[in-house]
Amino acid sequence: MTNTVTAKNLTFSGSYAPEDCEFLLQKSTARPLSILEKEQYLQAGKIHYSKMVSTEQAPSQDYLDTFKELVGKYSDRLAREIKLLAKTLYDLKGKHITVVSLARAGTPVGVLITRALKLYHTTDVKHYSVSIVRDRGIDTAALEHISKSGRASQSIIFVDGWSAKGVINRELKAAVADWNSKSSYHICDALCVLTDLSGNSEYIATVDDYVIPSAVLNSTVSGLISRTMMLDDVEGFHQCIVYEHLAKHDQTKWFVDQIVSRFEYVGVAVDNSSGAWREARRLTFARYLSKTIKEFNVDDVNRIKPGVAEATRVMLRRIPRVLILKNAKNPDVKHLKLLALEKEIIFIEDPSMPFLAMAIIANILE
Repeated sequence: MTNTVTAKNLTFSGSYAPEDCEFLLQKSTARPLSILEKEQYLQAGKIHYSKMVSTEQAPSQDYLDTFKELVGKYSDRLAREIKLLAKTLYDLKGKHITVVSLARAGTPVGVLITRALKLYHTTDVKHYSVSIVRDRGIDTAALEHISKSGRASQSIIFVDGWSAKGVINRELKAAVADWNSKSSYHICDALCVLTDLSGNSEYIATVDDYVIPSAVLNSTVSGLISRTMMLDDVEGFHQCIVYEHLAKHDQTKWFVDQIVSRFEYVGVAVDNSSGAWREARRLTFARYLSKTIKEFNVDDVNRIKPGVAEATRVMLRRIPRVLILKNAKNPDVKHLKLLALEKEIIFIEDPSMPFLAMAIIANILE
């Protein structure tokens, strides 16, 4: 895939307010591919997924209405859990906190935690959003930028939206270990997420698989940026596309303001993240994953995407083979059924599934 990226390491905020987020990314002019084109390249092994992104379209009105319904339904819960994570990080880090979110699923959560920290705990909060790529590691140019910014290394905490199989968490730990072996700016590899289905992250708000509203949309709830890329022959920060054509459909600031507006009306969520549940959760998760591999004859575990957030991402930007729902009547999977209808993808029910939804990516080369 060719590109004409020439940008230098100039930070920007996307459609967020500058005080909410600073993206350590380069804006790219690379051509986005159709979902089918991208899938064909991926499955043929011709191009690594970090070398390309797919084009994004505006959501249908029905889908957007469903997104807003979910924001209304879960705004109080999300506000309580964001306040819990903010308190957890303040108790851990003290009054100097550098939130480093993993773009782009982690970006909205990083913005909300930053807002809660500033409102209730400390004004010395800085939020950077950086790229991490499976099998390729974290953006070391971004870490170098942070190291030179004056932010203390011990103030850094990594934030993502959610964790399912724990792949990115493991990638983060390997990347930080490599960074620390080469740099005197030693950072902690702990990860903070809203929900963790497999119990691998250090700091979490819940293990419940519920609809985090920011997982329902793509760029239009994440500052209008694409998934991050590592294009060939481009130095400096990892890259992204800014989807300017979707500006009039952008829900980024609206979503943040909706959740922040609920902070004063809700308390802090109860912290249920410690205890023996972690090992039990890991075992339950592993058993179901193994069962799925056998039942659906899946030859690559990366094609299995457990949890409603991961299933949504498959339905939005991959080619799904099947959608599995714990309970098709649950209103929390209404948006998935809409996407399945639009894409003409079948869904089946499995009441034994330990989460709300799961998608399996199709093998289009068969």
